[in-house]
Amino acid sequence: MYVLFEGIDTCGKSTQIELLKREHPEILVTREPGGTPFGEKAREILLGGAIRSKRAELLLFLADRAEHYEEVIRPNRRRLIVSDRGFLSGIGYALANNTASLEELIALNGFALQGDWPEKIVFFETDEATLRARLEGKEADGIEERGIAYLLQVQEEMKRALPRLGIDYRIVDARLPVEAIHQTIVTYLGL
Repeated sequence: MYVLFEGIDTCGKSTQIELLKREHPEILVTREPGGTPFGEKAREILLGGAIRSKRAELLLFLADRAEHYEEVIRPNRRRLIVSDRGFLSGIGYALANNTASLEELIALNGFALQGDWPEKIVFFETDEATLRARLEGKEADGIEERGIAYLLQVQEEMKRALPRLGIDYRIVDARLPVEAIHQTIVTYLGL
């Protein structure tokens, strides 16, 4: 089963992935951007803030996704794969940047994933106060430097896209205690 953990920065995805990995070491954990040698280079470029063109940014995310699918997802499809982000984040950022329509983004991501969509998405939803508190004192990357209003807009775009994807999903309140969120995820994934 291929599962995406989605949400904006500091929403708790990585914490929950670590908890799952400790309990279930057989899980293959990966991330986007990243997860492959090319992906790590793309991640540096994307988070470094060097790209000015939002279309170029979208295309680099899609190139990373296609490589990630070919190198990590497809060869391991019989395992439980948990990805720290995936195509939903790409859709959210592209919509927030007014780069393309939702229909175009679904088609482009379908192409990158060779039509092999994840079975489930765990979407971590946060609020402005929690986001502010978690970002305080943290060195911002190129995406986070766009500001809290931008990140919240990305979150809304991801949430708006979820029902249009035809993929089973669960929205998790990222403000809840870590253990409560963990139990919700374990139940949802049937672990």
